[in-house]
Amino acid sequence: MNLGPMEIVVILVVVLLIFGPKNLPKLGSAVGKTVKNVREGMDGAEDEEKDEPNDKGDASEKESE
Repeated sequence: MNLGPMEIVVILVVVLLIFGPKNLPKLGSAVGKTVKNVREGMDGAEDEEKDEPNDKGDASEKESE
């Protein structure tokens, strides 16, 4: 995604017009918390995948019986 400086300025101006200057800190805080939660969730999912043993062979044997 190639965003130039003009595109970023336009996006910031639109956000400022929509939410107003008083709500920008609340919006920034909410976005930051959401990004943090998503990253923690992704890291947790990767950790769970590494911890789980590979039981796919056992499951296919049970289905064929």
